[in-house]
Amino acid sequence: MIVRPRPTLFRLFFILRGSIIKRVLPQILLTSLLSSVVVLWHSLWPGVLPVFSGAPFALLGIALSIFLGFRNNACYDRWWEARRQWGTIVFSARHLARQTLILEATEGQAGIEARRRLLVLVIAFVQSLVPHLRAGISRDKVERLLPQHVREHYDASRNPPEALSLEIARELADLRARNMLTDIHYQMLDRTLADLTLAQASCERIRWTPVPFGYTLLLHRTAHLFCLLLPFGFDDVLGWFMPFATALVAYTFFGLDALGDELEEPFGKQPNALPIEAIADTVEINLREAMGEKDLPPLPVAVDYLLM
Repeated sequence: MIVRPRPTLFRLFFILRGSIIKRVLPQILLTSLLSSVVVLWHSLWPGVLPVFSGAPFALLGIALSIFLGFRNNACYDRWWEARRQWGTIVFSARHLARQTLILEATEGQAGIEARRRLLVLVIAFVQSLVPHLRAGISRDKVERLLPQHVREHYDASRNPPEALSLEIARELADLRARNMLTDIHYQMLDRTLADLTLAQASCERIRWTPVPFGYTLLLHRTAHLFCLLLPFGFDDVLGWFMPFATALVAYTFFGLDALGDELEEPFGKQPNALPIEAIADTVEINLREAMGEKDLPPLPVAVDYLLM
């Protein structure tokens, strides 16, 4: 995710970090070059290439703009819903750390050790969501936290975060069986664990349920056809200003299209994806601090305005 102060008006035109222009530059150059060829052809050999009325293009441009707006709203809803679910994960993990203080207060050293085991598993659960949702991420941050028998279950599972949530549930059940937790405290902790797993399921729903492909395909085709045919509708009006106008329209339409693609995958590796790695690291720091650790790493910060 791009994290930076608002630039000045002058710098706004020269920012590349986080800009979508790098992704759509080939399409912009192609449409601008085609527009230049059409203008040159009409200048040298008028009447050879067809010239159409600009009215249909204007109407199609309005319809395409509305269509792009609807799609981008749908993609942003996915992005924002994913951020809300990670907010729930942060809250639930911190809430569980507060709830488990009852173990320290009532069970002494055994309660302190039990609380630590629980919170380390919660840290591992949150860290495990990152490679589960974002392809190509190492599991090292998770595996270093787990004892050998839990690591074997984690490595063998087809849904590693779910395997860790089961380990947390087993730990809670064992504490209840040993009367280290009352029924009320057990139910409170189990409800918080349910909130964590519900947020996980919601993130999985977003990750593996894309915007319908036919919807995206229709928009891609229409945007490309519109920008490629645009010079034939306004060449006689704009003349040599046409390549610049075509490039501007292509930047707007292709840029919105590409931005929608990035927002559609909130857990991807694009600059506008959610910083789930930084959020998971922040949760780990918070819970380690709750356990009384002092030697903590610094909170994640953006590097070159990028936080992942």
